[in-house]
Amino acid sequence: MIETIALLRWETAWPYALGTIFIAYLIGSIPFGLIFGWLAGAGDVRKIGSGNIGATNVLRTGKRWAAVATLLCDAAKGFVAVDLGGQMGGQVFAMFAGLGAFIGHLYPVWLGFKGGKGVATFIGIVFALAWPIAILTCVSWFTVARTFRFSSLAALVSAAATPIYFLLLGTTMFALLTFILAIFIFVAHRANVARLLSGTEPRIGA
Repeated sequence: MIETIALLRWETAWPYALGTIFIAYLIGSIPFGLIFGWLAGAGDVRKIGSGNIGATNVLRTGKRWAAVATLLCDAAKGFVAVDLGGQMGGQVFAMFAGLGAFIGHLYPVWLGFKGGKGVATFIGIVFALAWPIAILTCVSWFTVARTFRFSSLAALVSAAATPIYFLLLGTTMFALLTFILAIFIFVAHRANVARLLSGTEPRIGA
């Protein structure tokens, strides 16, 4: 796969690469958590709980359907972006699209570059790249969440494990992409990491 990137004629491909990233960014920046929070009558979810626009914080409004819709749509925008990128230019452009959509979710221009933490979008991206790996990622999340009852810990472990799964599959570039995305997820969860270390992170269902 590294050879595939090296073989691209970058003198002509770079405008298409930037265009793919930009379009994917716009797709990823759609704030579904904010939209469904308003539709559910919960108001601005940025003023509730953690202030995050992700499904976990939407769930704190008590509107379960809005949280489920946010989860599915946040994952879908990662999947759609990667799929479109793949149709435009194969696996390399699929990777560009995945990166663009993920950054769009974390840093949407419409919300002052303050978005979600990226877990659902990450899973959607992985589903588009290789659905068996995405299944392993989801199993990792559920296993950790069921064992320790920390949503944040489950997100961190499953994100960190995904590049390893891709390496075992032999897809080096997908491993590199998901490693980069996992770093973004760890940065987005830095407050959760601090609470996990101090023993103050709330458990699932608490």
